[in-house]
Amino acid sequence: MRRSQIYRKPHRFKRKKPIFRNRFFWLGILTAAIVGAIFYLLFFSEFFQVKKINISGLEKIQKESIQPMVEQRLENGLLFFRTKSIFLVNPAAIQKQLFYNFPQIAELKVNRQFPETVNIFAKERKEGALWCQQEKCYSLDKEGIIFKENQQAENIIPESQRRVEKSEALRFSINDEKNTKTFSLGEKVIEKNELDNIFKIQTNLKNQKIEANNFTLLSDRLTVKTAEGWEIYFNLSGDIDWQLTKLGAVLEEKIPFEKRKDLEYIELRFGNLAPFKYRNNLQ
Repeated sequence: MRRSQIYRKPHRFKRKKPIFRNRFFWLGILTAAIVGAIFYLLFFSEFFQVKKINISGLEKIQKESIQPMVEQRLENGLLFFRTKSIFLVNPAAIQKQLFYNFPQIAELKVNRQFPETVNIFAKERKEGALWCQQEKCYSLDKEGIIFKENQQAENIIPESQRRVEKSEALRFSINDEKNTKTFSLGEKVIEKNELDNIFKIQTNLKNQKIEANNFTLLSDRLTVKTAEGWEIYFNLSGDIDWQLTKLGAVLEEKIPFEKRKDLEYIELRFGNLAPFKYRNNLQ
């Protein structure tokens, strides 16, 4: 044999084991089976399907009007199948839809109670006053939000305006003549600080035995119309406490009780003054 020849060891071919004899194959199968079983248990098993919807806190809204919307939100599509698994319930989405469809709701809590229950607690808005604009009137809460249109009522707003739904909670009406914007239910129509001042005025007048159920918002003032027919002019952006103090003083010191019915107005918007005028220039 020549030295230049290179010796090569014969190549041996190693037989591959069948895949079913590979332990990693069976480990993968076992892992997939466990994952599949857990997936089915969580999302398709009867044990975790939502079967109960508990709704509490409602006073005027009927549960029957809320439940179908909630049930519709509970059903989800997963891998071409429908499921009501509690793990797929989205409380935030339910809240958003209920707030949108029911402006009467002020607060809402949605939570899941495993394994099969969804709990909903709702707090409805309370009517604090009536808010009227362009012959339409709505229930207004103490946050300045309108949430329900009123159709019929008496002794709340002037006869020249639309009659609206009578309610013990409605103490007075606010007629908005300074705003031409059209509002939708659930929107804030007046700032809370302005509304708080109107509530304060209304309470003060009631304490002074002055009946006043009609408040009109104008660009330059708040006009309060009393049951006796005379008016009081306030500046809502000014010091309401001081304006009420001036009102009490002028009524006590300068206007006899028996002559109140002859008043035309009392002006409270400017400084320390509280000028007033009788109808037909009576003194």
